[in-house]
Amino acid sequence: MNAAATGLLDADRTSERIKALGPWFHNMNLNGVWTAPDHPLGDYPAMKWRRFADAIPADLSGKSVLDIGCNGGFYSIEMKRRGAAHVVGIDHDPDYLAQARFAADVLGFEIEFHQLSVYDVAQLGERFDVVIFMGVLYHLRHPLLALDLIRAHAAADMLVFQSMQRGSSDVAEFADDYPFTETGIFDRPEYPKLHFIEKRYAHDPTNWFVPNRGAAEAMLRSAGFAIEAHPEEEVYICRCGPQPEDGAVYPPRGTAR
Repeated sequence: MNAAATGLLDADRTSERIKALGPWFHNMNLNGVWTAPDHPLGDYPAMKWRRFADAIPADLSGKSVLDIGCNGGFYSIEMKRRGAAHVVGIDHDPDYLAQARFAADVLGFEIEFHQLSVYDVAQLGERFDVVIFMGVLYHLRHPLLALDLIRAHAAADMLVFQSMQRGSSDVAEFADDYPFTETGIFDRPEYPKLHFIEKRYAHDPTNWFVPNRGAAEAMLRSAGFAIEAHPEEEVYICRCGPQPEDGAVYPPRGTAR
């Protein structure tokens, strides 16, 4: 199905396709039909996007963007709205990718979508001016590895990062090292912590590690990202800094596309 053909769909046919591709997590207006009008979080993710949209350049002309965990394509589409020349969305779920392709076609945007995991970013064989990594970290069993691989193989300049956070939202300064006998710091609520979920959280078996604010920021720095702005409670705008000396502990899988 090409963009020209899909764009001619009337509202009734668009509604049929939306239902066939559902359920949707991204609520978007396609031909006057909303994909998830009864979303439990409201107009999501648009309501979140509005809180940090100004932190990303309004004009992305000539820029390349990678949207990791693109889901139904909301952020990929927003990057095209800002004029990005080359946008790639990846997700491990073929159902989400089908939604994203349909949404992009209806709206007439040329976006590449690939079924890939964050652990496979090296296969793209490309570094991107902007990398979007929203709402993925806490769904991963190896979250720091994911950040390492993004820094090593995908990010050229800006990282837009978001993660659900639980625990303390306070941030404190800690020494670079402590003696083995020091145990009290680990009891401080603001010490960087990743909360491991063995079973489920919010009825979701894919929620694995949820950081507090201190851990989210420490992990970004540890992976080689410098935090430039914190425009929304869970969102960080980062720039590429020096890569960790040891690099990602896991070698890239596959070959560049």
